[in-house]
Amino acid sequence: MKVTPTRLPEVLLIEPKVFGDARGFFFESWNEREFERAGIRARFVQDNHSRSEKSVLRGLHYQIERPQGKLIRVVYGEIFDVAVDIRRSSPNFGRWEGLSLSAQSKSALWVPVGFAHGFCVVSDFAEVLYKTTDFYAPEHERCIAWNDPGIGVEWPLSGAPLLSAKDAKGSLLRSAEVFP
Repeated sequence: MKVTPTRLPEVLLIEPKVFGDARGFFFESWNEREFERAGIRARFVQDNHSRSEKSVLRGLHYQIERPQGKLIRVVYGEIFDVAVDIRRSSPNFGRWEGLSLSAQSKSALWVPVGFAHGFCVVSDFAEVLYKTTDFYAPEHERCIAWNDPGIGVEWPLSGAPLLSAKDAKGSLLRSAEVFP
């Protein structure tokens, strides 16, 4: 696999080695030994699978207690995936990275603890699988506004996104509870 640091060096784009022939394809989406060689030491405890329609935007989510590292990949369609550094002590605090992930590319994104995460669907619909390093804890979940002008994510949307009620009430980063 090929691992490429993004503008946020801890957020990594992972491109697997794909073996294909007339029958289809095969690749390893998770191999603990190979990921450790790439510097990703993670114990995953939960797998999540979501399906969303075009223009759905989910995020920017994180858990302030029981924080989660996430390994995200798309199994159908395409998304624009975003990570925001919310570690106050980081030189990249408040900066974001956004990358296209698709079923066709088979790439994954590693978003470690200390980052808020979100995505918007750019295909007619998308199915996203992601592994997490801690269990979902709704009492610790927080949400930063997807359109926080202090962050300035450039979402590839042609109109207003479709948001959950929770995501529509996201906090601005300047007043959000963040990591030290």
